Amino acid sequence: MRWTLDQLQQFAMTAELGSFSAAARHLGKAQSAVSTAIGLLEADLGVELFDRSRRQAQLTDAGQLLLMEAQELLRQARALDLRARSLSEGGDARLSLALDEALPYTAVSTLIREIAKTFPDLELTLLNGTAAEVADYVALQRAQVAFHFDRGPVDAGFEQRCVGGVEQGVFVASGHPLTAKQPVSRKDLLRHRQLLMHADDVDETAYSPKVWRSDSFYSIAELVAHDLGWAILPINVANDESYRQQLHQLSCPALALPRLSVRMLWLQGMSLSKTAQWVETRFGQLLLQSPG
Repeated sequence: MRWTLDQLQQFAMTAELGSFSAAARHLGKAQSAVSTAIGLLEADLGVELFDRSRRQAQLTDAGQLLLMEAQELLRQARALDLRARSLSEGGDARLSLALDEALPYTAVSTLIREIAKTFPDLELTLLNGTAAEVADYVALQRAQVAFHFDRGPVDAGFEQRCVGGVEQGVFVASGHPLTAKQPVSRKDLLRHRQLLMHADDVDETAYSPKVWRSDSFYSIAELVAHDLGWAILPINVANDESYRQQLHQLSCPALALPRLSVRMLWLQGMSLSKTAQWVETRFGQLLLQSPG
């Protein structure tokens, strides 16, 4: 096998434009050089690619079949060149992202689609879990970067940075007695069971003497929907189609809930690649746009 990619390119261009002279002009070569290159390609392959008895460069039956193979090889060569160029410019060959399951779906899905478009050759791994689980994925080096809701201090082995926030609110089941009283006070809330987010070594604020805990916002939303208590939830979780009709948001000015902070985690001492930096910036922008 002595044929070259340059010969394949001249073959494909001649087939596309229908003449040796047109291909030569397009490629900036002499017509004799293109004719010679294709002649050498035919000799090496052992088949005639063009019927030279016609005025135009007409493909033979063998030429039509081999053109498809040549075009595929040229496509692969271009992909190889683009990927090598991306790597040489500091891009990632692979990226593993761990994502808190309760992050706004719209922001996450848009981010993933834009990663596919911006980094078409990137090998992406997505891991999902609770806030604690995605931090563990980074600690175990299963993920390079994690995004999760800030649930308090993290291990000293992490680097962290806030990338945005999500609105939160107080929710009860649609038929809960508190829905008849708006706005509600802290005193009203303490009469009913509170469903709290559980995180290791973090004391969540309990406003009621009766408390149940879970490590998942979606699990808490499910408990609220079954009228088992009230909870402070990210707006996007409460607005999920599974709970939208079953949950009712209460007005409680006394709580003055801030936006729930979303942070990025990575291992201390590791520098963020250009791809990871792009993901950080873009996800922060998408969180600002997210209705939740």
